[in-house]
Amino acid sequence: MITPSRLALSASAVHAAALLLVGCTGSAETPPTSSATPDDSSSTGDVGDDFEAAWLDDGRMFSIVTWGSSSCVPIVDEISAEGQKVTLSLSDAPDDGGAEKVCTADFAPRASIGGLPAGVDPTKDVEFVVTLGEITEDVELDGNAALTGTPGDATDYLPSAGWFDDEGIVLLTWGSSTCPPVVENVDVQDAGATVTFATEDGACTMDMVPRATLLGMTGDVDDDEDFVLTLVGGNLDGTVNVLRG
Repeated sequence: MITPSRLALSASAVHAAALLLVGCTGSAETPPTSSATPDDSSSTGDVGDDFEAAWLDDGRMFSIVTWGSSSCVPIVDEISAEGQKVTLSLSDAPDDGGAEKVCTADFAPRASIGGLPAGVDPTKDVEFVVTLGEITEDVELDGNAALTGTPGDATDYLPSAGWFDDEGIVLLTWGSSTCPPVVENVDVQDAGATVTFATEDGACTMDMVPRATLLGMTGDVDDDEDFVLTLVGGNLDGTVNVLRG
């Protein structure tokens, strides 16, 4: 498991982060927008150098978690692989008009999602070399023998989740870019957690994009044991086994 980071998320204050998927068949052309509202407090936002990684989509996809402005979630814009070494760069998503986005001055974890390049074996350890701005970090992700997805193949568009920290989970769902999931409550038990989502009562676009939600698991949680998320509401009802890495 990855070394614990500084994550200290309150289960009642988890936010959905909308991401652009790069490098996976079936990705949407238009990225969703962040659920946070930018203000004029920062033009670019500070970035921390504590990066983490998580498995998603049965090993076909991954998430890189970085720290910075919650309203400026980085996207994967370049990715390549040589053996089990994956090199990728993250950049801030532009505003709809192509201008540089104005970022809020908070400091929060953000999840960026990418498709694992073909040829990389998710059952074996993977080294990610991640560049964001002037920061380059090596992130190790342990292989998982239970992963049966083939990188480069199309996703099945089902929810998935992976540990990126001893108390942090990235949840991947698929749906409208204008209606990302909004968490109302997280109830943690010994072997899982029930995540309740708000009901969407507004109009949503009919596109299908990946949406990432960061979940903080508080209490006595063992991420080395099987852990199941029970999703309730928000048209996401079902169960998801959390992948270890």
